Amino acid sequence: MNPFFQQVVQDIVKKKLRQEGRNRPIPPRVMADAMRVFRIEAAHAIRDYFLIILGIFSAGFGLKGFLLPNDFIDGGVTGISLLVEVVTGISLSVLLVAINLPFLILGAWTISRQFAIRSIVAILILSIVVHFVPYPIVTDDKLLIAIFGGFFLGMGIGLSVRGGAVIDGTEVLAVYLSRKSSLTIGDVILIFNVVIFSFGAYILSVETALYAVLTYLAASKTVDFVIDGIEEYMGVTIISDHSDDIRIAITEKLGRGCTIYNGKRGFGRDKSQLQPTDILYTVITRLELASLQTEVDKIDQQAFIIMGAIKDTKGGMVKKRPLKH
Repeated sequence: MNPFFQQVVQDIVKKKLRQEGRNRPIPPRVMADAMRVFRIEAAHAIRDYFLIILGIFSAGFGLKGFLLPNDFIDGGVTGISLLVEVVTGISLSVLLVAINLPFLILGAWTISRQFAIRSIVAILILSIVVHFVPYPIVTDDKLLIAIFGGFFLGMGIGLSVRGGAVIDGTEVLAVYLSRKSSLTIGDVILIFNVVIFSFGAYILSVETALYAVLTYLAASKTVDFVIDGIEEYMGVTIISDHSDDIRIAITEKLGRGCTIYNGKRGFGRDKSQLQPTDILYTVITRLELASLQTEVDKIDQQAFIIMGAIKDTKGGMVKKRPLKH
């Protein structure tokens, strides 16, 4: 690392340690560990924000290169904003922020404040991009507009979720309502969009509403492809020599339950050579996966992690406690 940046990082880490109550001279070992943790957090943050920025420009291309010039609409908050723009003439950039804001306030309570702040910043940047960036108009073929407009918009939403934010507040409302009812997140989003498309048929035309359904399907399938579905839960198995530290991070920092299995490392022919080990298993949401990987990397970058998609869960702590990101 460049000596100047090395010094800047050291100053930041020292200030952070003093804020945590370490006013005495900091031991070199503690300083080295804190520096390592800071570098891991910074690397993950850069990756997350890169995905969010990439998602914003992809969504902007879907809107300005396909949907907006041809008076198409989509589902979610974006669809509401497009309909309100047609009726009132208010700029789409303003509507994207104004209509998303209540959902993001709900997100600060339902998911986490950091998630809401990231999402607000992402939506503000999307509004600026939609207003100022001159994307080329790609085609006037309605079928291509519906498919590829939905594709780029869905890719933008998916990449933003991978980065720990949303650019459409519908997902936040769906997460909240799914915990208060027997509906899944997918059911809530579908009902929400049926209402939007019904208004679209009344305000614009039935043909436009039908193309909007096609746009929504293309966008939702792209989101599924990018992030394997926002409503999915992830079953995560972790094998590490530092299993107890990882268990504490999962329960205290992420607020999730953790099951411990007793296992043995399978090296060698002789069973007496097998070493006992604790195997951790936890269930988290897709939005929390980046945070879990960050916490595990802080403790053990060589940890063996197995991740698998879970459609839904019942009981436990996943739905009862707010998400943390």
